[in-house]
Amino acid sequence: MRQAGTTVRSLLAGRGFRRLLATRLSAQFGDGVLQAALAGTVLFNPQRAADPVAVAAGFAVLLLPYSLVGPFAGVWLDRWRRRQVLVHADLLRTGLVGVLALLVAGGSGGLPLLLAGLVLFSVARFVLSALSAALPHTTPHLVPANALSTTSGAVATVVGGAAAVAVQQAAGIAGDAGYALLTLGAAGPYLLAAALAAGFPPGALGPDGSATTSSARQVVAGLVAGVRHVRARPPAGTALAVITVHRLCFGVLTLATLLFSRAAAPAGAGLVGVGAVVAAGAVGTLLAAVATPGAVRRLGTARWVTLLLALGGVLLTALGVPFLPVTVVLAGAVLGFLGQGVKICVDATLQRAVDDDVRGRVFSVYDMLVNVSYVLALLVAAYLLPADGVSPPAVVAVGAAYVLTALHVARSPLAR
Repeated sequence: MRQAGTTVRSLLAGRGFRRLLATRLSAQFGDGVLQAALAGTVLFNPQRAADPVAVAAGFAVLLLPYSLVGPFAGVWLDRWRRRQVLVHADLLRTGLVGVLALLVAGGSGGLPLLLAGLVLFSVARFVLSALSAALPHTTPHLVPANALSTTSGAVATVVGGAAAVAVQQAAGIAGDAGYALLTLGAAGPYLLAAALAAGFPPGALGPDGSATTSSARQVVAGLVAGVRHVRARPPAGTALAVITVHRLCFGVLTLATLLFSRAAAPAGAGLVGVGAVVAAGAVGTLLAAVATPGAVRRLGTARWVTLLLALGGVLLTALGVPFLPVTVVLAGAVLGFLGQGVKICVDATLQRAVDDDVRGRVFSVYDMLVNVSYVLALLVAAYLLPADGVSPPAVVAVGAAYVLTALHVARSPLAR
């Protein structure tokens, strides 16, 4: 712990790193505000009362840009000055937030709202890629710098969302006009992020011109090569299959929880119920991060993943079927523990089983697979779940899927 504290202090001693970190924190705080405002607009706004299909479409807008734009972002980030990318992208996002707020205030929905959201979150993916690409220009200590930047950025997103929920509850925000004002709250952090990025000299964040750039066609060819490499490595294939099943199950449970929270909570309090489930999931995630390394040392990767999936499937079924607020929150903690434990093991398996010269391409495939399978599950669940999300058969099916996957892993070549 003493060494970790020293590392953080040494990182923060660098002006460039501090400024880039502040840019990230401001931008991702704005992301949290925007995500909470859109969730309130689509899910908990009594003037809209979106059906499950609209909710699933909203998640698609949130997540698909991260999968579809991410692998190609580097093509342009290796050509354009990243300082200018950060400044102009956050200024663009500020303007787009204004457009989105006008659409919300005017009661617009459907295609206009989805397109505005799609552009906004595509730009967000570009900003995050630019921040990562710029990091080596601010510090040589990349491992701790990445850990601090990505973790604190994720925390900033959660804090931004929590701040938006707190404002919504304190101000009694409801209706299109109220959620439009909440949406506008993201403009301030985005403007601050643009101002912080503008403080760098024009060429300070690269690219420096020494790296070989790729074309979009080469990116596609690299993804294909990554898929072929995984097919030739059975442990890697099993790992991706496990995470795909988890994300499919997670998508179904996410939509069921959101719909249940909206139906079960008093008017205007739905976001608080969702926040309780998210907080429980965060606790489960933290506990899994602590427990998994020791469990893998004692049991091995395959046995630990098998135990997580089997026990998690049983507990999720037992806690989910009653559809009571307290059991849904507890199920969120179980799901957070299961998901994080599985993710740690999948990441480690891919890092061991995949050759270093194709690892980046395999992880790009991994990223796309994780988000696309999640969105696919949301879309399918939108047509199968009732409006209040209460579906014991769906919960039982999810539990069975986890248990069957556990049986597969127990007989698989998953790296031990």
